[in-house]
Amino acid sequence: MDTMTLWHLTGWEFAALAFAALLVGFSKTAVSGANTVSLAIFAAVLPARASTGILLPVLIAGDVLAVLTYRRHAHWPTLWRLFPAVGAGVVVGTVFLVWADDAVVRTSIGVILLVMAGVTVWRRRQVDADGRDGKVRRDGGGAGQPEASGSRAGRVKARSYGVLGGFTTMVANAGGPVMSMYLLSAGFRKLGFLGTSAFFFLIVNVSKLPFSAGLGLIDGRSLFLDAALVLFVVPGAFIGKWAVSRINQRLFERLVIAATVVGGVQLLLP
Repeated sequence: MDTMTLWHLTGWEFAALAFAALLVGFSKTAVSGANTVSLAIFAAVLPARASTGILLPVLIAGDVLAVLTYRRHAHWPTLWRLFPAVGAGVVVGTVFLVWADDAVVRTSIGVILLVMAGVTVWRRRQVDADGRDGKVRRDGGGAGQPEASGSRAGRVKARSYGVLGGFTTMVANAGGPVMSMYLLSAGFRKLGFLGTSAFFFLIVNVSKLPFSAGLGLIDGRSLFLDAALVLFVVPGAFIGKWAVSRINQRLFERLVIAATVVGGVQLLLP
């Protein structure tokens, strides 16, 4: 694998990766989608293709902390509806990685993220203009389903976002913004959003490990670097848990969308 060991990094490079790991912890417990900035930092410091394999165990550590924090707020019907489509997307992403170079991967993911953010902003403005919201807001408890999820339109949307989420998370660990756009559009509030996404990404990221190892993106050297970086995920998660209770719903949604746009633009930049 064309990567660097811990000993080949300069002090500034390790500091950048440590900050990115801290941001992973923050994004998993506060503003999902913000870890696209971490993705960009890893790709800038490390070889872009290898960086996805090194980042994956760091993300899993953040997922574990998020599940421990928000496990009571997950909406499992949504998760079961998404997993088959996500599995298909992971397989497609694996095939894509066999032949695609870094430039193609970055451009594809960047365009997808910006399109998803644009669609979500347009859709939410329509709701505000109408002065009504037909969705059931869900935050992990009570009855009801997010946005008529059992309807044909709901199933089609879940499958579409699921395939995109699986594809983007496999090729660039960038599935967070795609799934953030789906959960926002489905009407999830903060706790339901964070609890559902926590379980979703823990299961999906763990399932990606054999694919990444098979592609040569994870090996003993990368795991040694991960062991050092995981130490910075923990304080990031605690900062996120402290911050999320101080962010109202509208600001939360704006921050998620903004993080998605920033991540998409960064991926498109040379």
